[in-house]
Amino acid sequence: MAGFGPGGWIAQLLALDHPDRVASLTLVGTRPTAPGPADADLPEHAPELMAFVTGAPKPDWSDRDDVVEYMVAHARVFGGTRGVDEAEVRERAGRIFDRAGGRFQRSNQLGTAFAAMDCGERWRERLPEVTAPTLVVHGDDDPFFPIGNGRALAREIPGAELLVLPETGQELPCRVWDVVVPAVLRHTSGG
Repeated sequence: MAGFGPGGWIAQLLALDHPDRVASLTLVGTRPTAPGPADADLPEHAPELMAFVTGAPKPDWSDRDDVVEYMVAHARVFGGTRGVDEAEVRERAGRIFDRAGGRFQRSNQLGTAFAAMDCGERWRERLPEVTAPTLVVHGDDDPFFPIGNGRALAREIPGAELLVLPETGQELPCRVWDVVVPAVLRHTSGG
């Protein structure tokens, strides 16, 4: 089971509520608490990122160039201080737009996901119950779920391994794949 960002919450809950169905757990750029204010010992979202998420003008979702430029601006904010490979982001955003066949819309994906999500009761206090071997992958410059969140997960899940990605934000750019892919393969194969 793997979960990235808010998907990491779902993965944590599955590992806790259905341990017999989770052979291994990989948590990427997530935190041990649900939407809302972070626990006092956890860092919050970067204010600049939240200003962008809540206030950036949305693109014309039917205009490929406008959507690509919006996705580049989005990647810059989530990418951390090292920045992003804009050519890589443009190419990926263009492919996604083309594959969507003109039905591309990401206008408020985070807001929609958070509004629909019912995580139920807090689960952070239950993390010591996780029995699946766990790999936590986290960028040390993540502005959405800062690194303290990944460290907390690795500390609170028994035997969890923490893989910190230097100068990396919330996304997993191609430049980190040569580290992340082998680590996940090793972890999920039991090696």
